[in-house]
Amino acid sequence: MSPTNVNRRGFMGIAGAAGLGLAGAGSLTACTTGSSAKGGGAEASAKAKLPTYVPANVPAPDLPGSAQGLDPAYPRYPKDLARSVSKKPGDGKPVTLLTETFTTAAPATDRNAYWQEVNRRLGSDLEMTIVNGLGAEDVYRAKFNATIAGGDLPDLMWFPPNQGLKNVPALLEAKFHDLTSYLSGDAVKKYPNLANIPEFAWKTAVFNGKIWGIAVPYGRQGQVYVANEDFWKPVGGVQFDDAQDFFDKAKELLDVRRKKYVLEPAYVNHIGQFALWHGAPNGWRMDGGKLTHLFETDEYFAGIEFALKCQQAKLFWPDPNLSTTLEKMDGGTLGLHVQSFPGFLNDSVMYDWPAKIVVPFAAEKGMAPSYSYGYGSVGFTGISKNVGKDRVETILRILDYLSAPFGTEERLLLDNGLEGTHHTRSKDGDVVLNRKGNAEVLTTKQPLTLAANGPQTLYLPGKPDTTRAIHESEVELMKIGRINPTTGFFSDTNASKGASSTSEVYDGVIDIVAGRKPLSSFKQEILPKWRRTAGDAIRREFEQAIETGKK
Repeated sequence: MSPTNVNRRGFMGIAGAAGLGLAGAGSLTACTTGSSAKGGGAEASAKAKLPTYVPANVPAPDLPGSAQGLDPAYPRYPKDLARSVSKKPGDGKPVTLLTETFTTAAPATDRNAYWQEVNRRLGSDLEMTIVNGLGAEDVYRAKFNATIAGGDLPDLMWFPPNQGLKNVPALLEAKFHDLTSYLSGDAVKKYPNLANIPEFAWKTAVFNGKIWGIAVPYGRQGQVYVANEDFWKPVGGVQFDDAQDFFDKAKELLDVRRKKYVLEPAYVNHIGQFALWHGAPNGWRMDGGKLTHLFETDEYFAGIEFALKCQQAKLFWPDPNLSTTLEKMDGGTLGLHVQSFPGFLNDSVMYDWPAKIVVPFAAEKGMAPSYSYGYGSVGFTGISKNVGKDRVETILRILDYLSAPFGTEERLLLDNGLEGTHHTRSKDGDVVLNRKGNAEVLTTKQPLTLAANGPQTLYLPGKPDTTRAIHESEVELMKIGRINPTTGFFSDTNASKGASSTSEVYDGVIDIVAGRKPLSSFKQEILPKWRRTAGDAIRREFEQAIETGKK
């Protein structure tokens, strides 16, 4: 997958800092309900197997990837593409799908040559109901729940990993096909593109020891700290000995009179980065069978303290509602911002300012910094029981086509449309979208790639040096990468209250950094309320599920 033209914040909620990506060893620990883990899901999970990982036979990348999540990199688009699907997978009947987008609405099928060609190649018309998630975090959840309540389910429904869908295991048992027998172990080899999906991505598709959909792979890298290299040149570039060195250089670059600030005003995102300099865990820390949440750690509190120090030094952009972050970064009047990794790839295609990832460094000498992996997937797509059992394999073949990896004829079409109609080849062989491609491909492929996609690949048209630099950053990030120990487990309280309780904590933290609350309020007020309203219950449910999964 090469970068998609998306709203810069669109994927931030999906690919949050506390990720779920975990490279499994083959057995499923699985997602289990916190209230019913005993005697069912977790025990069944120990016997089930994730789909066997079989790397796709595609042109070799210039810079290799790995099954652990390092993205392969191609400085130029490969010339000799593989063909991953030998014949049309469809049966001539329509396939309905509920999915989401974070960009401009796609033109209707009758005015969309790209969508028409995808349908032709599939051998079935893909009829998408596309929910536009721009500007509202709960719009897809509302549509999803209304669809379930109405009872007339589409053939396919996308399940995002962290949008607060409730009672997911029970819903899947009642309304969706169990795909374990089709996809577990070597069975997935019948669908080569699905077999090419890394094991860690499949975790979000597993509940109670069963595989309930096809995993939608996503870059395993989580949020990244992105600097404009030119901004930092006067102080020697994007190199920092420790937190104090960072602070001193930032103060030197601050120029309030010229409206030149160092940090975008997203306090919470910066705190997450500052905490990594101290070695913060990815979401939770497991020690002796007991979980400690990120919010409860000294590392996170140190991040808040440092953010407050930066605010008092006026390093943050003064308008908290800044909506032109990328423009400010491009213009050299802002030095750092936090972005999702796929969003960063997209920005690297769209903009020419010298962006560089700041790999977490030790806040103080002797500390070990960390990096939090992202989800590794944007959830999974389930097949509803409105689809007859005799058609499940046809639907899986269609999803297999839509999951074609980079380096195949199918992915060239899915990412770029038809040559001459939607894209052209440059003299160096790069694929360049034209006006029709921007209007049709970019708007239509995003809802498609949320429902099915190939693993992420680094390819930035016309920017081979940038591609190599990003791959180098990934290598460094993975040296200190950490997983979330609750990966593959389900907590009812987390599903129902996790997002709202976390938002309350963030609201309180923002008040502290903005000077509306004292620093002491975090430990005396904000943290105890989080524990009382959700945190302790989430902890108990995850600990129970993890312990049961060991039996």
